[in-house]
Amino acid sequence: MSRASDAQPTVQGEALPEALPGTLPEDLRAELIAFRRDLHMHPELGNQEFRTTAAIKARLEKAGLRPRVLSTGTGLICDVGTRDGSTPPVLALRADIDALPIPDTKTGVPYRSTVPDRAHACGHDVHTTAVLGAGLVLADLDRRGLLPNPVRLIFQPAEEVLPGGAPETILSGALEGVGRIIGVHCDPKVDVGRIGLRVGAITSACDRLEVSLDGPGGHTARPHLTTDLVTAAAKVATEVPALLARRVDARSGLAVTWGRLETGHACNVIPQHAELSGTVRCLDLAAWREAPDLVHAAIDEVAGLHGAKTVIDYVQGVPPVVNDAAVIDLLAGAMTARRGPQSIESTEQSLGGEDFSWYLEHVPGAMARLGVRTPGDTARLDLHRGDFDADEEAITVAVELFTAAALLDGRGD
Repeated sequence: MSRASDAQPTVQGEALPEALPGTLPEDLRAELIAFRRDLHMHPELGNQEFRTTAAIKARLEKAGLRPRVLSTGTGLICDVGTRDGSTPPVLALRADIDALPIPDTKTGVPYRSTVPDRAHACGHDVHTTAVLGAGLVLADLDRRGLLPNPVRLIFQPAEEVLPGGAPETILSGALEGVGRIIGVHCDPKVDVGRIGLRVGAITSACDRLEVSLDGPGGHTARPHLTTDLVTAAAKVATEVPALLARRVDARSGLAVTWGRLETGHACNVIPQHAELSGTVRCLDLAAWREAPDLVHAAIDEVAGLHGAKTVIDYVQGVPPVVNDAAVIDLLAGAMTARRGPQSIESTEQSLGGEDFSWYLEHVPGAMARLGVRTPGDTARLDLHRGDFDADEEAITVAVELFTAAALLDGRGD
């Protein structure tokens, strides 16, 4: 793995146009790896991140900063640098701090989760550590008079819980005085030392859908005298996605995918109740706003053909993350200053959801994909798997990306 230094970075032997301060010192790098491993060993679910919040708060206070815990009791906000009436809107760095309710199945590592059925299987421990590290480096630059403008650190709880912890974090004042916001998300398909950037939508919208179907029930010998609820449920499961595909522009990527269908208890009894649950994903912001009405109408139409009564619980989760072009330029400039243009690759829009999107409803911003795959690794680990892990050099990469972005943003570049 590469190691940070204060030397000016080069591309093919030529010095880059400008050397920026704020590279990661080796002693702090080692401390951050230890911090990440501690978080990894003690994962906490959304809105339960009390230990995680306390650990972040203690380290920021040790650096002389004044973090503020959110009104929800977990997560916190911390400003680095001072501001006055002439200071432009600040740049915010956002991290999500919660874990997932799945077991950690890794072997051979000392930092495996110590909490049963809890794991940092999405890299939030890396995100958190990177924003913390950036804050500590920026605080040191501020003491030396090298930080052009203040920066806000946002440690957000409950990203994995629809509609995410971002709305409550925003209500707690996270975006007051913020002009732009940036974040990263671990990507196990990208080598460490590289980031993936994309202008426009980089994730999809993700909503939760629960459907209940009801009928009088009856004997399987006489389905014509009742509502055949099993058939109705099967038709909703298969025909609603197909129907929606003909009612929205195919380019919007609106898709209903079922994860659960339950009904009946005996082979000769037509049940009175059936339940389906799944997700609605959408690549397009405009189509996402129309999705609830379209999905309701399609379910009612299909279920009505079979005489089933419906109760639909449609929970709008998160809109797509739509990256702002100017903020992508900022991230590209920051990464180029640190690691050269060859460290940047284009990335595709995914069908995953991310509540970072809620911030972008208020201020321009962008999310980069952070490479966490060790070069040459063929394991093909994915997010939300119990064996997910990250090459810890990614922490250094993210810290230096964030600090360079803060310095370039402050200079108006």
